[in-house]
Amino acid sequence: MSEYFLIARIESDYGKEGFVKITSFSDFPERFFNLQKVYVEFFDDKKEFFVEKTKKVNDFIFLKFRNFDSQKDIQSLIGKEIFVDEQSLIALPEGYFFVHDLLGSKVYRNNLEFGVLADVLTLPANDVYVIKHGSEELLVPAAFEFIEKFDPINKILVLKPGDSFYDDDED
Repeated sequence: MSEYFLIARIESDYGKEGFVKITSFSDFPERFFNLQKVYVEFFDDKKEFFVEKTKKVNDFIFLKFRNFDSQKDIQSLIGKEIFVDEQSLIALPEGYFFVHDLLGSKVYRNNLEFGVLADVLTLPANDVYVIKHGSEELLVPAAFEFIEKFDPINKILVLKPGDSFYDDDED
């Protein structure tokens, strides 16, 4: 069974040739110009689609899938999510990680296990890590000022010690 990774959502049709307008969830929108196939979810099942053309107009990205040649053809795609398989993931620059690599990681602070990384919020300024600490949640900016290191193999996130954003007095 393959693992799939969410990269975009289909928002609307575009033009009369079967293009769809997408909202990218990727920090690297240029990735769409190298895609050959994607998966679109229908009723909890992923269907393979072949990307015929990609274009960018202003800040918007548009895709055309093989055998979808009109506005009528793509109506069933609007609102659907677009996924890629592991072979189609892009290589990230050093210091960048996929959300799926981060989720579930043990979080350490001052050499003690502090909690678990439960979610990543995408905000305009930067991403924010949601760390479950007991029954509470701590929001930590995903920025080098707060993160000492991340080990994706062992799923361990180490926070820098002594930062002022912690609410409690534990050390």
